[in-house]
Amino acid sequence: MEDIKKEHTRIVFIINPHSGRSSKKDLEENIYSIFPALLYEVSIKYTEYKNHASELSRKALNEKADIIVAVGGDGTINEVASQIIDTECILGIVPAGSGNGLARHLGISRVKSKALKKIRKGKTIKIDTASINNTAFVSIAGLGFDALVADKFSRSKSRGFFSYFKIIAENYPKYRPKKYIIQIDEDTTITTRALFLSFANSNQFGYNTAIAPHAKLNDGKLDLCIVKKPYLIEIPLIANLLLLKKIHLSPFVSIIPVRNIIVKQSKNRVVNIDGEAMKLGKELDIRTNPLSLNVLIP
Repeated sequence: MEDIKKEHTRIVFIINPHSGRSSKKDLEENIYSIFPALLYEVSIKYTEYKNHASELSRKALNEKADIIVAVGGDGTINEVASQIIDTECILGIVPAGSGNGLARHLGISRVKSKALKKIRKGKTIKIDTASINNTAFVSIAGLGFDALVADKFSRSKSRGFFSYFKIIAENYPKYRPKKYIIQIDEDTTITTRALFLSFANSNQFGYNTAIAPHAKLNDGKLDLCIVKKPYLIEIPLIANLLLLKKIHLSPFVSIIPVRNIIVKQSKNRVVNIDGEAMKLGKELDIRTNPLSLNVLIP
């Protein structure tokens, strides 16, 4: 396959040095080796604080970057992607986070040297994005227990699966399902109590846990996942179904393909936006933006 673009392609790497647990040693050396100066105009930037990747991406876009590569987890990818939605700029991904949900969905290697080579030799596709109250997400968003875990995980000093699992184990027994009023595509209303709601553009949270096994990134829809709270004795079965990509078979889970949703809740609780927790209001307007982002895939 041919190299991705013309000679002197402007490519900016935005690296989150604190994401995940994987080493980023020798990363710059690999970048300059795989993207030689004869063909590429390479710039490498490191994030220093929350939302810095967004700032760096806006600057790169203003400076006519052809490709912006997010080196980090789903939160870093979100910060970069949110700035280049509906533009000609292309998103590259080098997974370096904890769960790496979007990268896993796209089949991008978590070995950084392999991911870099695939960026050079890969192809560009268009994928859908979505938003909640005009805040963009690319992979998955959610409310309820999912968002609570994302909030606590973001504050945790330790990263990785076991830290994530510990937060779930400590908070699950005492968590009470919340009431949601869900208006779907302006013609259906559901009132329910749920452990959490997920709005899935890609199929998983990360760690190969597929909450929406049939979700597609290019169908103009989200998979609305309504998850009831199982009894503790049911948790091992639920976990197996997540890992086997068969969670839709559980009686505790309903999955509905949707285009636009309005969700009303009694309080302004945290929302999970691609792994980052934030508050966006008691009423949430979730909208799809079909084929709005250019992404490099293997």
